[in-house]
Amino acid sequence: MRSYNSSRPDLSRPPASAWLPVIMICLALIGQASISPALAATAHAAPCPRPGTLGTSRVLSVDVTTTPRVGLQSFPETLPLADHEVVLTFDDGPWPPTTSKVLSALAQECVRATYFLIGEHVAEHPEIVRRIAAEGHTVATHTWSHPNLMQIKHEQAIEQIDHGISALETVLHGTATTTPTTPFFRFPGFQSTPATLDLLQSRGIVVFGSDLWASDWNKMTPKQELKLVTDRLEAAGKGIILFHDTKTHTAAMMPAFLRYLRDNGYHVVHVKPAEPAAPVTH
Repeated sequence: MRSYNSSRPDLSRPPASAWLPVIMICLALIGQASISPALAATAHAAPCPRPGTLGTSRVLSVDVTTTPRVGLQSFPETLPLADHEVVLTFDDGPWPPTTSKVLSALAQECVRATYFLIGEHVAEHPEIVRRIAAEGHTVATHTWSHPNLMQIKHEQAIEQIDHGISALETVLHGTATTTPTTPFFRFPGFQSTPATLDLLQSRGIVVFGSDLWASDWNKMTPKQELKLVTDRLEAAGKGIILFHDTKTHTAAMMPAFLRYLRDNGYHVVHVKPAEPAAPVTH
């Protein structure tokens, strides 16, 4: 900017304050133009009442129209996460007592996660399902009985998907519908087919893969799992992480893992379904 050092005001130009409204409008328009739809669909998470905890940094809305399939281990795209941001996901629950231990670890640090539940387990342990939802986590589905959907007929795969959704909706909302309140789904073993992927997208359901996993389906100690997953996270820098809340070593490791995130500058992002678009009125 040019500067004017005259001791007298330059009456041929309007005072600087006169330009302030114009400048503010321009800045606002520039800001709106530069915000991506993905980042616009975020919100700050509620602060944790306990100081010194990890907490949940923000809430990210996920919409099937923009991100129908996420997770670099299976798909070319993933969630729009910044460096050192993670999404925590847990498969195969609910399963006492390990799911309860994982929930307690997350609650201690005010962390929100996403659970992909098996329908049979949902029907067997409805009280844990309700606890997961009551504590603010996102609750989604993972089929009825965890078969490999690539190895069964398409009609059977649809039945597995729908039965899992219906079981969860019945427990949480009292209605045996196949339209999920939370339209997120994860394939067992990430084994999808083009037909099932297209079906889920046509029904408005986001398919979650993952960016990195703890490989906790293998036998290991909590210490070994902690090193494995933190090494992978350090290499990746961010991402959707897959755990299984049914594993004893994962439940035992979770408090230490959350401390690692806190001590190393990571931030937890909580994913939720995008709100339906409001109808246009004239």
